[in-house]
Order: sequence, then structure tokens, then C-alpha cells
Amino acid sequence: MSEHPRTETVPPDTTPATAGAAAPATGTATAVGRAHAAEAARRDREDPLAGTRERFVVDAVDYPDGTVYLDGNSLGALPRGVPARMADVIEREWGRDRINSWSDNHWWTAPERIGDRVGALVGAAPGQVVVGDSTSVNVLKAVVAGVRLARGADAMEADGRDEILMDVSTFPTDGYIAESAARLTGCALRAVPAGAIASESTPRTALALVNHVDYRTGRLHDLPATTAALHAVGVVVVWDLCHSAGALPVDLDPHGVDLAVGCTYKYLNGGPGAPAYLYVAARHQPRFDSPLPGWNSHADPFAMAGAYAPADGAVRGRVGTPDILSMLALESALDAWQGVSIESVRAKSLDLADFFLACVAAYVPAGAVERLTPVAHAERGSQVALRCADAGEVTERLLARGVVIDYRRPDVLRFGFTPLYTGYADVERAAWVLGEVLSAG
Repeated sequence: MSEHPRTETVPPDTTPATAGAAAPATGTATAVGRAHAAEAARRDREDPLAGTRERFVVDAVDYPDGTVYLDGNSLGALPRGVPARMADVIEREWGRDRINSWSDNHWWTAPERIGDRVGALVGAAPGQVVVGDSTSVNVLKAVVAGVRLARGADAMEADGRDEILMDVSTFPTDGYIAESAARLTGCALRAVPAGAIASESTPRTALALVNHVDYRTGRLHDLPATTAALHAVGVVVVWDLCHSAGALPVDLDPHGVDLAVGCTYKYLNGGPGAPAYLYVAARHQPRFDSPLPGWNSHADPFAMAGAYAPADGAVRGRVGTPDILSMLALESALDAWQGVSIESVRAKSLDLADFFLACVAAYVPAGAVERLTPVAHAERGSQVALRCADAGEVTERLLARGVVIDYRRPDVLRFGFTPLYTGYADVERAAWVLGEVLSAG
């Protein structure tokens, strides 16, 4: 599919830091009128990705009250093909085929098969991504194994590398796991700003754990430059892709990433609690030493041997029995990407956010919200974060008006844009309702 032709409503270098600053003197949605509604309709008509919306349960036929769903950065919408697929898995594969499904219906190879499909969306060649477990579990595998890679095969503290650097604004779980991994490996843990991780590294640094997109602000960190700078001083890098996979090109292989983890229930729409994934670059796989060597990652799992012998390839990232029901739901959900390029998704994502910011500037009272997300395209993920007073109450009022967004305490509203099903009319209406809510006090 061709890329979406982008029209930047708000030039990257001129958008005001405080959304609403360009609003008319009245500063209210009611007084301004829905000036951008016609423009939203035009963009929706001309959107090359408009047809993919039909692949999800989001439209008026599904929600007669006209709910606008802008929370795909927390939980993606339901792809239409998943219910029928799950009914077949439960009734036929589990109900009738039963244990034969491990071979006849290819349950056993699902982690690698689905991993390759996820890999295609994050720029990884086949054989490097395995699906399974949670993001938290995969962070532990990646960080501990990454420290071992940095130190070498023989010495526990080769080259004196006894430090882990962590993005100071990381998602809490990553921080908790990093603390545990530091104890397991005898490392000191140091939290620094993501943009300064490369400059903060020292000869003692073994590994850096970085979020590709900041979950609060939507800031996109520079994966290529950070990876290259850390590699230049011998540091292994683990990237958390939870807020970027499925929203923008990641290109793990071209940028020489060592290890990466991510979830599949946000922009990949795998469903609540969908299994996460682990990327291990092919060059590291022979020495990837997981701290969780389960029977599923054994070279001969059904030998039930007492001694562990790791399998070759991405299979080393497996632990226990695959979570088949949620895994096959994810496999069906990935069908929604048929014929879609990640580049076209990124183009529409940027355009949606630009248009949303223009609508906010028109509809929201001046000074009522503060934009936290960078405007520059190279520094932005697929969400817009706005700070405002009484953000929790504002979120509830938006929900009561049919606009579903996300709230992060104490004062952040997060508007997530999932280009496969988010339309321009959705973001225009969200900005309009936000303006009415804030104008009403």
C-alpha cells in the first residue's frame, strides 16, 4: 500500500509549547464552532488507510453512541477476525483435536512462527524474534543475558563491566526488573535521562536499558544514534519497544540492535494480556545465556534430560509451555496488517497528531493545557500527551462524552493514535469535546 500523503497542519518548528495558545480570544469550543470538521471529513475520504478501519470493532455499528477510542496505546481495539478464530481454536483444535494440536495444528512452533510476523513489523529478519511470556519476564531475560554477553563467556566481571544504565523515565516494571537483574549479576544500577545514556556510559558499563518511546510524554528516543554510540564503547543495548512497535519503523537489524523486548496488546492489537516478544540478534544467539532456562528452550525438550542444553536460535528465548490461546489470538490479530506498510502507518500517525494539535489550538481555551509531546516528527511516537489541571476529572468527563483516552497521574492526558483504525473525525471530535469540557470548568 502506498504511503499516506502527509499535510502538516502545524509546522514542526512553530507549534506553541502551550496548546491552545493560538485560539481565538473567546478561547472556547462553543464560541469557535467546529471549524475543522469539514477538513477532517475530507482527510478521511482521501486516507489510503481508511479501509483498514473496517478490520476492527470500532465503528458506529459496534458502538451506536459513537465512542471515539484513542487509547490504543494502552489496549488496541479488537480485530474482527479474532472471535471466529478463537472459537475454532477452542471448539476444534482444543475441543476435538486436543493434544494432537501440538503437532497437527502447529501449536508447538507458534512462538517462532508468530515471532517472525512480529519481526517483520520491527525490522527483524526471520529467526530472531520469539513470542511468549510477559514484557517483564522478557526484560529480565534480556538484561541478565545482555550483561553476560558484555562480560564475555568466561569471566563474571570481564573488563570490570559491573554497571547497568537505565532510562530514568522508564516504565516502572522495567525499573523494578532492572534492579533485580543488577542484583543477580552483581552490577550497580544507575538511572540517567534517555538522551544522555550514551554520554553517561563509562568503561564499567555493561548494558543500557532504554525505552524507544516514553510512555508518559510520547517522546521518541534516537535508537540508531544511541545504539551506535553505546556500541562504540562496548555496551550492550536492550530496547523496550512497547510504545513503538506497530506505530513506526523500528529497523532492529539495520541499526544493529542487540536485544529488544515489547508487548503486543497496544499497537499490535493482540488483546489484553497478549504474549510479549523477545528479539535476540542472530550474531548473539550462540552466546545468549538466559537466566530462565526452561524446558521449552532445551535442545531436546522431550528427552527430559537432567542437564540443560540450550537450543539453537531464537528458541533459546522460550521458557515454559506456550500460552496457546492468547498466542493464537495474537496471530489472528496480525492479519489486520495484511497489505499495510509500517511507513504508511507512520505517515498517517504523524499527520493525525499534527491535525489534533491544530484542533486543540482552535478549540481549547488558551493556557488550559500544556503539550508534553515534542512536535518535531523525529522526536515523537504515536501519542500526544497534554498536561492539565484536574486531569483525572477531565478524563472522566471525556469518557462520559464518549471520548476514551488514557490518564497518567497526576496531571497527564494521553491521546493515542492507532492509524489502522483511528480517523481524522475521531481526533477532531476528541479535541472539540476536550475544549467543551475545559471551557465548562
